[in-house]
Amino acid sequence: MANLSQEQWSEQLEKDENAFILDVRTDDEFEEGYIPRANHIDIYLGQGFIDELQKLDKSKNYYVYCRSGNRSGQACAIMNSIGFENTYNLEGGFMNWQGEVSE
Repeated sequence: MANLSQEQWSEQLEKDENAFILDVRTDDEFEEGYIPRANHIDIYLGQGFIDELQKLDKSKNYYVYCRSGNRSGQACAIMNSIGFENTYNLEGGFMNWQGEVSE
């Protein structure tokens, strides 16, 4: 897992043709707006979160975010523990996001 600043995250994501954006916030948070192309799996689903992760392609590069960067850091650690090699945590999370937002 790597913690990336907003700038690093955006720059790396832009150049990454194997990128998968993962939003681990709650449904309510996701509905308030999200980073374009984000896929949503709520980390609070517990085992359900891990079950959903198991369906994903482990060869992709995962750009993970939450509201502040804490839950996404936990999500990256969980992902690494079950075989995902490339996970990138967005420092400061969505509340500090300066880029485009979809609703």
